[in-house]
Amino acid sequence: MLNKFLKWLVIFLTLTAIGLFFYSYLNDGLFKKPLSPKDTVEFKLNDLELEVFYNRPSKRGREIFGALVPYNQVWRTGANEATTFETNKGLKIGVDSLKAGIYTLWTIPNDTSWNVIFNSKQYAWGVDETMKPMRDSVFDVINLSVPVEKLNHRVEQFTISFDNSTDNLSLTMAWDDIKISVPLK
Repeated sequence: MLNKFLKWLVIFLTLTAIGLFFYSYLNDGLFKKPLSPKDTVEFKLNDLELEVFYNRPSKRGREIFGALVPYNQVWRTGANEATTFETNKGLKIGVDSLKAGIYTLWTIPNDTSWNVIFNSKQYAWGVDETMKPMRDSVFDVINLSVPVEKLNHRVEQFTISFDNSTDNLSLTMAWDDIKISVPLK
């Protein structure tokens, strides 16, 4: 009886070790902090609820805009999975209306302005196997140009947030020495 129990215990522990090894291998290490961790940003005011899900790449000494993130090309606005923006109420963004729903968020950075694109299609990943953004422009709902603000400090990790400090709600994105603000009403 004890021999049979020990045999099953050894088999169980071996399978567990193999499973942990494969999990660790597929996820870049079991205890290693991811290079571009996932984050969710939420904003709630009265009955309005907004949420952005994205992955946060770090600068790590690299030149970002115009290099790692090329100018005048579609960027997945973060790393890994496509960035999503969710609203439970209709919004006014610039002169356009955005219905309640979930959208993927894409940008086209430039040195003086960014195009911010809300796309109605959901994508499993931000880029394909050739690192080309997966965005299909047929599903673009809003394409808004916003000016670039130069910061006097560096933002190490790409950061998306909501700013309601002046009663003018905006979606902000900052990385390196660049910040943009998308007005939301």
